[in-house]
Amino acid sequence: MGQPFVKQLRTGKVKEMGREDAKNLLDRRWQSAIFKSERKGPVMLYKTGLEADEVADTKVHGGPEKALFAYPAQHYLFWQQELETDEIDIGGMGENLVIEGADEYTTFIGDTYKFGEAIIQVSQPRQPCWKPARRYKILDFALRIQNSGKTGWYYRVIQEGYVEAGATLELIERPYPEWSIAACNEVMHIHKDDLRLAYELASCPLLAKNWKRTLTKRLRGQQSNVKKRVYGPNLDE
Repeated sequence: MGQPFVKQLRTGKVKEMGREDAKNLLDRRWQSAIFKSERKGPVMLYKTGLEADEVADTKVHGGPEKALFAYPAQHYLFWQQELETDEIDIGGMGENLVIEGADEYTTFIGDTYKFGEAIIQVSQPRQPCWKPARRYKILDFALRIQNSGKTGWYYRVIQEGYVEAGATLELIERPYPEWSIAACNEVMHIHKDDLRLAYELASCPLLAKNWKRTLTKRLRGQQSNVKKRVYGPNLDE
């Protein structure tokens, strides 16, 4: 695919939407920073993310291992066809980086890039939560994203600095070419009973700590229940 290119840079503040008394759970009140706007010109990138960017739930979003969320621009054509709507388009997943020239098969754990003044490193695939489903009023949307493999991925920040859209990500190092984002997704979501694969992925030094914890629990016989993550308050218990 060539070198990844940052087509857009996007940030957003936490917003409150919906109504507490709505009958449909998908219309209930909720908070999110999934609605991000395109940024022009240089933006400072810190260890925890872009200047003026926010996350609503700091327990599961944001932090050093999820400083930047990247999503390939070409996936939106798939989702427009899959969902039979043109309402979902660039920025629709709440990404910070709209990427061209890369996808889950050409992006690997530990990939380290020069991005403007900053240096960033791939840390983990995204595990979609219930908020895209709430945004588009599609109850199983998180599962669809997960099952499609079109999840996007996160970067940690190795070196802070100013970054800007229109930049090519210059590859500095690729230490783990066996662990593409697609391969990680398969271990986590498809080959759940293959403990050898779980052990090998958990042993990858540059894999994010929360992924290591989940895989370590699996090795101990504890399978995680994804229901809370993918449905959350969208589903009435």
